[in-house]
Amino acid sequence: MQRMNYAVIIANRLELNQRQVEKTIELLEQGATVPFIARYRKEATGSLNEVQIAAIRDLLLRLKELDRRREAILQSIDEQGKLTDELRRQIEAADNMTDLEDLYLPYRPKRRTRATIAIEKGYEPLADAIMSGKWSDENGKYTDEDLQYARDIIAERLSEDAAARQRVRNVFRRRAMLTSGLARGVKDDDERVGKFESWLDWKEPIAKAPSHRILALFRGEEAGVLKVHVRPDDDEEGINALSIRQKVYTDQTTRQMRLATEDSYKRLVGPSIETEFRNQLKERADREAIRVFAENLRQLLLAAPMGQKRTLAIDPGFRTGCKVVCLDAQGQLLHNETIYPFTSVREERAAINKLEALVEAFQIEAIAIGNGTAGRETEEVVQRCRFNRKVVAVSVSEAGASVYSASDVARREFPDYDITVRGAVSIGRRLMDPLSELVKIDPKSIGVGQYQHDVDQKLLAESLADTVESCVNSVGVELNTASRELLSYVSGIGPALAEKIVVHRNKNGAFASRQSLRDVKGLGDKAFEQCAGFLRVRESQNPLDRSAVHPERYALVERMAKSVGTDVQTLMKDKALRSKIHLDDFVTPDCGMPTLQDIMRELDKPGLDPRARFEVFEFDKSVSKIEDVKEGMVLPGIVTNITAFGAFVDIGVHQDGLVHISQMASRRVADPSEVVHLHQHLKVKVLEVDLRRHRISLTLKGIEN
Repeated sequence: MQRMNYAVIIANRLELNQRQVEKTIELLEQGATVPFIARYRKEATGSLNEVQIAAIRDLLLRLKELDRRREAILQSIDEQGKLTDELRRQIEAADNMTDLEDLYLPYRPKRRTRATIAIEKGYEPLADAIMSGKWSDENGKYTDEDLQYARDIIAERLSEDAAARQRVRNVFRRRAMLTSGLARGVKDDDERVGKFESWLDWKEPIAKAPSHRILALFRGEEAGVLKVHVRPDDDEEGINALSIRQKVYTDQTTRQMRLATEDSYKRLVGPSIETEFRNQLKERADREAIRVFAENLRQLLLAAPMGQKRTLAIDPGFRTGCKVVCLDAQGQLLHNETIYPFTSVREERAAINKLEALVEAFQIEAIAIGNGTAGRETEEVVQRCRFNRKVVAVSVSEAGASVYSASDVARREFPDYDITVRGAVSIGRRLMDPLSELVKIDPKSIGVGQYQHDVDQKLLAESLADTVESCVNSVGVELNTASRELLSYVSGIGPALAEKIVVHRNKNGAFASRQSLRDVKGLGDKAFEQCAGFLRVRESQNPLDRSAVHPERYALVERMAKSVGTDVQTLMKDKALRSKIHLDDFVTPDCGMPTLQDIMRELDKPGLDPRARFEVFEFDKSVSKIEDVKEGMVLPGIVTNITAFGAFVDIGVHQDGLVHISQMASRRVADPSEVVHLHQHLKVKVLEVDLRRHRISLTLKGIEN
């Protein structure tokens, strides 16, 4: 079988240069990762970015799957003895799974159908005669039952005609509506109906349906409350599209063909094409929801770190008390205990005294307070403390902390502590370095998604893994302090090698250089090539080990230094010397200007963290519960989640408000992420407070941010 030219197809579909695609495919098939190709193989790919390289990878996988399916279909039809040269040509020319399956449909092994039963009873000649227009029944030879058997055969043949199916698809493409109503047997007073009351009589063209609405409707159907349809309002156009063209029939034959065609459309083709379009809508909605989730996750992972500060972290609670932990600047647990500031005035005073004492004893520089239940109240307690040193208090998202605290990772880190201590430690470490801590948690549990439990879980996992990998490698990882989980996302490493690196580090002490990573058993040349540039060894004697310059370019940097009469260390410190380097002198076939410019940027600011600088945020002290919120108030808030229909903002009352997409700007906004980003500090105006439904409507219109 002649396989497709993957590079040509991918280049055409993604509107890229064929040579770029060919080189990218070559690198991918050699085992290179997306971050490595994007960062260190710019000459080969023409400086394609991570998104473009990932798109090439994903489309390549789909095309290979298409070829595997094509091969299986050809083999199946050939074994049946029905593979003609023309059919082979059509199958080999099919460039998508839908067309391929249409061609295979008449030859697919069938369960027993109405048509196969009719054939067994000997009605195929009658069906042939009707379809050819040569049939007549002037003497009333055939009964209604005979004609029904013949129509069953005709209906199935029509349903298996690839060209006819495509015509029906075109009708659906133009005319199909997404509709929903109450499912059969569900009554209006069913308590489940309330969640889906907005969709009880919904109707819109499929082309206009946004992803969040599609997922909401399908969720209602999955819950057994709604019945959702994806089909044209009128069957007539679909039936006409299915009809055999350019045939001259008698009135009798026309009637039989019409009955067979209507049956084929309503019983076979219509439901089949509706299923296709439902699946396409679901896939479209899934991809959009996953895109939103991945972008939110990226922003969360790349949130500004406070950095290495001695931190006191509090996991708030009313009845069970507040779990308090003290961490050193590296995030190691030094002390833990529980305070009960909400049980009595005496206990509140004792809690304040204890916090003041802990801050002094452990020389605390920052306090991280979980933003869940009792979070705002705990902030107020901290504000009443009188510390003898400058301390910053920050509200930190608890999303996923309970998942981490009960995980194998947490048990391995803190085998002698219960889940409440582990959760508090996670809150503190998130303040210091969100990326390093959040990689320990399943991304689906971090709380920044939209319908994440409704979408394709395999696609979601792949997309989120790509996002985490991209974030980890864009920031870089300190080899001697990184956890197993953080190391596992470094290009070319993965969980097994990460474990070996940590075991080697624990046994032999800190790595002295990037080169010493080669001493790890099982870490070969390929893995070293892929990971080395993303790892940092800050205590290395070679200053390039602290940068994103890849070891394969160390000799080049040494030549650069020599060209201006100095060594690498001096070159990295002296901007004037670097300005004397003529990059054109160092261009080679495999090291062009993009790589040279990257190297010069690294020499300017070696190992620069791309994340923003940390800024302290404070809620309005006069507002701590939803009853305090009044229409017209302008309040400070933090963006906690971004969806296709707007953004949720925490204003400090345990109930996030929604800035609907229509309230994001005076102009029309197509995507909320054009206007806001996750964890952004901004001011919002209160439009409406619905105490009964616990909903707060906010706007950004007319507010300076």
